[in-house]
Amino acid sequence: MTNPLLSDWTGAFALPPFAQIRDEDFAPAFDAALHAARTRIGEIAKDPAAPSFANTIEALELAEGDLDRVAGVFYNLSGADSNPAREALMRELAPKMAAFSSEVTMNAALWSRIETLWHGRDGLGLDPEQARVLELYHRMFLRAGAELTGGDRDRMAEVKKRLAVLGTSFTQNLLADERDWSLDLAPGDLEGLPDFVVDGMVAAAAERGRTGHTLTLSRSLIVPFLQFSPRRALRETAYRAWVARGETGGPTDNRAIATEILSLRAERATLLGYDSFADYKLEPEMAKTPAAVRDLLMRVWTPARARAEADGRVLEATMHDDGINGALEPWDWRYYSEKRRLKDHALDENEIKPFFSLDGMIEAAFDTANRLFGLEFRALDVPLYHPDARAWEVTRGGRHMAVFIGDYFARGSKRSGAWCSTMRGQRKLGGEVRPIVVNICNFAKGDPALLSYDDARTLFHEFGHALHQMLSDVTHPFISGTSVARDFVELPSQLYEHWLEVPEVLTTHARHWKTGQPIPDDLRDRLLAAGTYDQGFATVEYVASALVDLAFHEGPAPADPMAKQAEVLDALGMPRAIRMRHATPHFAHVFAGDGYSSGYYSYMWSEVMDADAFAAFEEAGDAFDPATAGKLEAFILSKGGSEAAEALYTAFRGRMPGVEALLKGRGLSDAA
Repeated sequence: MTNPLLSDWTGAFALPPFAQIRDEDFAPAFDAALHAARTRIGEIAKDPAAPSFANTIEALELAEGDLDRVAGVFYNLSGADSNPAREALMRELAPKMAAFSSEVTMNAALWSRIETLWHGRDGLGLDPEQARVLELYHRMFLRAGAELTGGDRDRMAEVKKRLAVLGTSFTQNLLADERDWSLDLAPGDLEGLPDFVVDGMVAAAAERGRTGHTLTLSRSLIVPFLQFSPRRALRETAYRAWVARGETGGPTDNRAIATEILSLRAERATLLGYDSFADYKLEPEMAKTPAAVRDLLMRVWTPARARAEADGRVLEATMHDDGINGALEPWDWRYYSEKRRLKDHALDENEIKPFFSLDGMIEAAFDTANRLFGLEFRALDVPLYHPDARAWEVTRGGRHMAVFIGDYFARGSKRSGAWCSTMRGQRKLGGEVRPIVVNICNFAKGDPALLSYDDARTLFHEFGHALHQMLSDVTHPFISGTSVARDFVELPSQLYEHWLEVPEVLTTHARHWKTGQPIPDDLRDRLLAAGTYDQGFATVEYVASALVDLAFHEGPAPADPMAKQAEVLDALGMPRAIRMRHATPHFAHVFAGDGYSSGYYSYMWSEVMDADAFAAFEEAGDAFDPATAGKLEAFILSKGGSEAAEALYTAFRGRMPGVEALLKGRGLSDAA
C-alpha cells in the first residue's frame, strides 16, 4: 500500500490525511524522504554548471520538500499527542536528523558553491530578498562548521548528533514526570477550591480512568490549586512535585543530561573559534553580546526584586495574621497573593472566570485579527490528529490565507506549555503555498472550558505567533513566517496580548457563559486596573531564569549546573519565597534543544519592543487604527526574516525603543 505520508495530499487544503496515517508509516516515510533529500542535495553539489542563485540556493530551498512534509506532521504530533511508538521513533530520529544536517552543512562541494556566490554577490543581480537569503545561507553553513576540516569536522558532527539525542531525552523525561505524577484528593481536600478547579480535576481523573478528583502537574490545574487551597500541607506537596520535575533521582532525572549538554555546547563554540557558547549564540541576534543581555536583565531585575520583596513582606504579615508563624514559603506566595488581590482590587477568580469561556476568547482573537488585518475564519469539519483539535480556514477578501488548527486542552500525551508551529510554511518559490498553522495550549478541560485571565493572555500570545505565519508574504521558505532572530520572534505574540486589554474587546467578547451578558464595566475596569498586580513576583521568577541561562553559557561549562544555579541566585539576592520560573532540570526552553539556549532573555528583549509598538496605536488614538495596522503587517508580520530585525522594527516605528516602556508596562517605573 502507498504510504499516506508520501502520497499526494488531495483532500481539502492539502491537509495531511490524518485518518489514514498510522504510527508505523512514519519510519519508512522518513527513510524515503531522507534518501530523496540526500539525492537532490548531492545533485546540487555535483552540478557541473557554474553556481547560480537558482541552481544552488533556490534548489536547496526545495530539495527537502518530502522531508519537510513528513517532519511537519511527525514533530507536531510528537509534541501534542505523544505515545510510546512516537517517543521511540523520536529517539531513533534524533541522531539521524542531526547527522543529515551535518552532512549538508559540511558538504565541501556545496560550501564551495555557496562561497562562490557569496563572494560574487554584487554581480548576481539579486533582489533584496534573494540577497538576504544568500546572506543567511552563508551564515548558517559557516556557523554550522562548513570551514572545519579533519578531526574538528568529525568532532563537530558527533557533538551535534549527541546534543540531539540528549535534547530528546530531556524532553521525554520531563513529559514522563509530568504525566506520571498525580494526587487524588478526598472531598475534604477540595475546601476553598473554585468550581472550575474542581471540574478540571474531575476531567483529569476521567482522563486517567478514575472517578473523583485528581490534581496533576498541568499548569492550568497546579497554579489555581496553589492560589486557592487553604490546605498548606497539600500546597507544599503539590508545589514540591511541580518543581521536582526532572529532578526525581530516577531514570527520568535530567541533571546529568543538562551537565553534558552544557559541556558539549561549550565545545561546539570552541571548535568554531568563539570564547563561549553565549558569544556564538548571540552573534546573529539583536542583542549581539552577553553584555547587552545582562545589561537589560539587570536594569529590570533591580526594581523587580525591590517590588517583590516589599510584596513578600505584606504577604508574610497576612500569613502571620492567619496564625501561621515562620517565613513565607514558595507554596504560600500564590495563596496569599490571591487573598491580597481580592482585598486590594476586589477581584475574585470565581467572579472573573465565567466571562472567559474558551470559545469566547477564540472569537475575541479572531475578531481582533479581522478588525486589524481583515482576516475571516470559517470552522472546518475535517479529520485531525486528535478529537480535541479544531480547524478553521483563514481567508481575506475571498482569498485563502491559511488553515489554522487550535489544540487547547491539557492531556497526558501533550508536553507542557503553549506554542505555535506549522505543519506547512508559507512560500512562493516553486508555486504559491499557504501555511497550516498550529496553536497548542494546555488549558483545563471543562463543560464549558473556562479560562483564567492569564490563560486568555496565553491564547492571544500564541495567536500572535500564528498571525506571523498566516500573514507571511515572502518567496523563500528559509525566511518565512517566524524565521527571524530569536529575540525578535516574540514581538508579534507579545504585542497581540495588548488587545486583550482593550476595553471594547473585553466588553464585546468576555460574556458570561450561562447568561451571555457582557462583563460588567466595573469588573472589567477592576481587572484592567490590576494588570500590573504581582509583577514583582512574575518578573523576578522570569529574570532569574534568564540570568541563570546566560550564566550557564557565557563562560566555561559548569561541572555542576545545580551548584551554578544556586551560586547565581545567591549573588542576585533571590527572594527566598520565589523560585526560578524554570529550574534547570525542567528548563525545556534551554535544554530540550538549542532554540532558547542562551536566549531565554528574548521574551524581555521583545517586550521592550512590544510595549513601544502598541504605543503606536495609542498615539494614533485607536487600538484598531487601520494605518498603523497596515504598517505592522507591511513591515513586520508579512516580512518574515527578509530583513534584519532592527531594520524591520525601525521601518515600522521610525526608531528603536528604550527599556522605559517595558518598566512602565510592568508597573515597575517607580520601584526602587
